[in-house]
Amino acid sequence: MNAATKAMAILQKIQQDISENKDISDKLEHTMSLIAQGFDVDACACYITVDDTYLELFCKFGFEDEYKTNIRYGETIIGEIAAQRHSVFCNNSAERFKSVIGSPMLRWNKAAGVILIADKNERHFTDEEMSMLETIAMFLTTFFATEEINAYKKKLIKSRGLNLKDRLKGVVLNKGFGVGCAVVHRRRQALIKIFAEDKSLELARLEDAKVRMNKKLDEKFNSTRLGLGEHTDILETYRMFAKDKGWYKKISDNIESGLTAEAAVERAYEDMWNRLSSGSDSYLRERLLDLRDVADRLLMFLSGNDNADKSYNGDIIVVAQTMGPADLMDYDYKKIRGLIIEEGTPTMHVAIVAKALNIPVIAKIRGIFKDVKDDELLAIDGQEGYVYINPTDDIKEKFKSKQKDMAIVLEQLEKLKKYANKTSDGVKIKLNINIGLDFDMDYLESTRCDGIGLYRTEIPFMSSDKMPDVDKQISFYKKLIDRAGNKSVIFRSLDVGSDKLLPYWNNMNEDNPAIGWRSIRITLDRRAILRKQMKAFLRASAGKELRVMFPMIASLDEFLEAKETLMLEYEKEKRKNQAVPKSVKVGLMIEVPSVVFQLDEILKHADFISVGTNDLAQFIFACDRGNPRITDRYDVLSAPFLRVLREIVKKADKAGVSCSVCGEMASNPIEAMVLIGLGYRQLSVAGSAYSNIKQMIRSLNVQDISDYVQILLKSPKRTLRPQLLSYAFDHAIAI
Repeated sequence: MNAATKAMAILQKIQQDISENKDISDKLEHTMSLIAQGFDVDACACYITVDDTYLELFCKFGFEDEYKTNIRYGETIIGEIAAQRHSVFCNNSAERFKSVIGSPMLRWNKAAGVILIADKNERHFTDEEMSMLETIAMFLTTFFATEEINAYKKKLIKSRGLNLKDRLKGVVLNKGFGVGCAVVHRRRQALIKIFAEDKSLELARLEDAKVRMNKKLDEKFNSTRLGLGEHTDILETYRMFAKDKGWYKKISDNIESGLTAEAAVERAYEDMWNRLSSGSDSYLRERLLDLRDVADRLLMFLSGNDNADKSYNGDIIVVAQTMGPADLMDYDYKKIRGLIIEEGTPTMHVAIVAKALNIPVIAKIRGIFKDVKDDELLAIDGQEGYVYINPTDDIKEKFKSKQKDMAIVLEQLEKLKKYANKTSDGVKIKLNINIGLDFDMDYLESTRCDGIGLYRTEIPFMSSDKMPDVDKQISFYKKLIDRAGNKSVIFRSLDVGSDKLLPYWNNMNEDNPAIGWRSIRITLDRRAILRKQMKAFLRASAGKELRVMFPMIASLDEFLEAKETLMLEYEKEKRKNQAVPKSVKVGLMIEVPSVVFQLDEILKHADFISVGTNDLAQFIFACDRGNPRITDRYDVLSAPFLRVLREIVKKADKAGVSCSVCGEMASNPIEAMVLIGLGYRQLSVAGSAYSNIKQMIRSLNVQDISDYVQILLKSPKRTLRPQLLSYAFDHAIAI
């Protein structure tokens, strides 16, 4: 019999069984039993999708407690099947069930659930058996959509204390667990009179509000009670925004045009928003959020409401649509047990400050303001990403257990610091960090990283109201070099354009900015900017090694032209008897596909290269990574893209040129695992990802992953992610 016939035989037995007048739970368990018998395996289970975010164990046969009753998308083999909508097979000799195969139950191209079969013996499931399981999954999808089954689903979920309205799913920005009463943080509303009757009075009101606001911020941020240590850099940046002369000049000009102080503040912010909000750069977004917070706070002081501090008797969980770091400081942080933000990203400043205060943070929860009211009891699960509204006693008990588990994990990560970045088979992986804002420098000490693999020099440019001169740039770079000590630093030359705009350049609008006038193309055309930056690099690095990396290089000529500009400035400095670096190393970012085909020639002139996987993937797939309609269509863990990455590192190794990866792939454990399997021995990661990547490295066997990746490179599949996740699961790799 072929697969379809065998599957039909199993289905006929199931249909005959469910037509009999049995209790629904008995029907479901017997269905699982019939499927297990049909495949001659020991166990079968079915999970159903709830709220498009997690899976709930629905029925089973043969399993005991091998799998959790509740699994989020992407977690374990079951969650990965649902997330990727692909069937997966894996072997694990260490588990009671040594062979497992699963298939998604697809409905309208979404996973309605997952069907799983398992055997206690090691066995190889054939393609025919995979096809059989997929056919059965199709039937179960239809069967489980019936009125009778839907009623049972709701009853089951309710019995487990998982009323969907009482449990919301978000994205974890900082791990941890907490229980407290909800405090809904609402944006300050001000009744604004638009036109002023007395300009001088409005200017005086602005000055008075500014002085009182900054005095309050100084008191708040200088308080030793905050206990932020090195993380005060981010609050200092915020305070700098609150005192920015250019910002107040814009507000004053608006008052001179006839607006009230309140309307002038709103106009100044709207003008800034209109100029900077079109890009997708995360640093710009966070700067705008801070500016919004400063504007709101100034409006509050203009209204005469100086008492911003909020005190509560018991533990609280703050719920906000968005908020700035100073907003968080308005609350007694010792009583905050969690922070929930409807709009949030890992780089948002309030999340980073919350992390410094050990406050769990969850973001991107749809409709949180609709579902949560002030004083409602909340439980925040900063590991799985769930928020429970009015949690049951069972959930509270689970949280106590999870808090203990979390403490153990944090202790293990802390212990990692004293160990080398070596794989389980003794291969050294150099692990650097990427730096942009000042607070990123804190990771130099906290991670004990090998060095700085990428310093984004555009960030200070974007934070300035005018083009920084040479002396100003020297102060930026010298601060970083001094903080780095003996660790290596790679400076990336000015990388602006596309989604990274300078507020003082108004002529950069383009139809296709990602492939337009940006990055090295701008600085080669405006050579004075490049020369000044090279001079600042040289003077800031006097007596030390200087490493400069040029971005968006598309040809050998561009690289040689940029390198020549640096070396000409170097010779000028020597002729002027200026102190110069003891050595100068020059490299480039590999992010434009054309460079891959010129790599042999380019490597003759480069001291090092670093792969920018973000842009490289975007250009290879012709896929705008900021477009939500197509971002999930292509995967960096596909054979074509991985073959490109392998070609790059092979050529670099052959030429004896140092090769690293500084794109987002390096900061993702499963993707970093593959990079090591391809031959990369240097990674530059986000500081917040450092511990997780190090943990993955120490659990990885390089020879094994290298052999497996070589096999996968021949695969025609759209993505290799399911196979790689199964591999990591089978080999106990910490991802």
